[in-house]
Amino acid sequence: MRELLLKRKSRFILYVFACLFPVIDQVLKNYSFALLIGSIEVATIDYFIKVLMINIAITLLGILLFMASRFMRISYMRDTILDVRLNAFDKILKKSYEGFSKKSKDVYISNLVNDVNIFEREFFFKLINVIFRGGAYIASIGLLMFMDFRFAMVMLIISLSVFFLSKRFEKRTVKLQEEVSDNNESFTVGISNTLNGLEILKLNRLEDEFLYKSLKKVDDVERKKFHFTVFTEGQRSLTRFLGYVIFVGILMYLLNLAFAGESITRITFMLQLANSCVWTIGMVLPLFNDLKAAAKIYNKITKSDGEATTSINKKQSFSFNKFIEVKDLRFSYEGKEILKGASFTIEKGKKYLLKGPSGAGKSTLIKLLSMIYDNYEGSIKVDGVDFREIKEDTINDHVSYIYQDVFLFEDTVKNNITLFKDMPEKRILKATKHAGLDEFLATKELGLNEPLMENGKNLSGGQRQRISIARAIIKDASLLFVDEGTSSLNQELGSAIEDTILSLDSTVIAISHRYYEGITEKYDYVLELNNGQILQHQSQDYLREVAV
Repeated sequence: MRELLLKRKSRFILYVFACLFPVIDQVLKNYSFALLIGSIEVATIDYFIKVLMINIAITLLGILLFMASRFMRISYMRDTILDVRLNAFDKILKKSYEGFSKKSKDVYISNLVNDVNIFEREFFFKLINVIFRGGAYIASIGLLMFMDFRFAMVMLIISLSVFFLSKRFEKRTVKLQEEVSDNNESFTVGISNTLNGLEILKLNRLEDEFLYKSLKKVDDVERKKFHFTVFTEGQRSLTRFLGYVIFVGILMYLLNLAFAGESITRITFMLQLANSCVWTIGMVLPLFNDLKAAAKIYNKITKSDGEATTSINKKQSFSFNKFIEVKDLRFSYEGKEILKGASFTIEKGKKYLLKGPSGAGKSTLIKLLSMIYDNYEGSIKVDGVDFREIKEDTINDHVSYIYQDVFLFEDTVKNNITLFKDMPEKRILKATKHAGLDEFLATKELGLNEPLMENGKNLSGGQRQRISIARAIIKDASLLFVDEGTSSLNQELGSAIEDTILSLDSTVIAISHRYYEGITEKYDYVLELNNGQILQHQSQDYLREVAV
């Protein structure tokens, strides 16, 4: 938190200074009010008018101080909140593939939306109040010491006692705020799962059951919020009660001063300053506890949680010129052993077809070869360099993916193909032609600039898949992974796309259950997964045996 606030050190100092403007306004208003009450004692119309004019001037000054304070604070707050959002997003992007997949994507959405909003709502509102009330406390104690030193010392001791009493609530406040954040995550994930599977739920008439579950999660969230609110308001109620008790004592002391001949103006001003000491310190610690809770949220969404992140302790860059060698590869997922000592070699420029029964581990193997998983036994080396020594971000420039489940941005066809990179239109058109998009683009008035809805909702499954294929082709990667890349296409188009993929210079590793006569035979090798082992076949020999 310290580094966040001091990132713009001079502006933070200006922010603190601006937060103290209301202290000046409060002290002046207290004094002007004391003068107004004291005018009763003077009992002359000229003095009353003079005091009234002072009150009006101080009120106008207060408005100017408020406007100046807000103007000086707002840009710093805006930029700091932007930093929080960027830091939270940066933490997610720097996660390793494996680390990222340990949590639902909806958890990350909750972090970026719910938690950032909690921080934005709670932190700066509480920070300005802590600075203001802290400043008001120091100013009040300072003025009281000038006016009545012994009384000021008593106020100091009493206020600090209230402060340390309130401090006992700190840990519980922070814990309750964290529980609110965790329940927000669970609620977001549950609602997302329900909406994503709504069609299945309605077809199987399970809406009521999932509605009950959703309502239960809403209840959990609201219950935690209620506990947090009750606890924090309980703190404030306790300090308010103590404040009333102390106020009675202050009043009795000041009445004695009045009986001794002290002016009403002085007594009124001292009363207001004393109240500022007691009430202010009583309010500061609950606010300070809320700040601590908000800081915990910030650390949760922005600080490393111990999971592996991209390129940590890895020094080698990915370079594939000859072979990827896999030896004695063993891997388990959720307690199930997927690979049991598999060994094979991937040769640069060759095309490999992954075959095997459902659940055999074909998609898992692709994730291992693309460095998504690294918690395996055995070794995977590219040109003699162990995968575990390679920086994950360097593989991204050399690898493309074509998956059955395509993600599309709410943007133009062009940006979805180029992924927002500046590329020559000739190169883009070549990729769209090879991906079979020409007919689709010809029907669109804006062509490549045709806008897509969220995740391509205005496209058919085949059109979505062809954009994904164009995206992979245009990258011209040395290593291309295909997971059922033509499953959404008709036989004719699927055959043409498969032929295009196999004509690329890239090394291709593909999963496909479809057979295209005269095309599938163009694969160089078949890697057959069965019972945790991998057998490597010449593709024509394998396909001939299967046909027989």
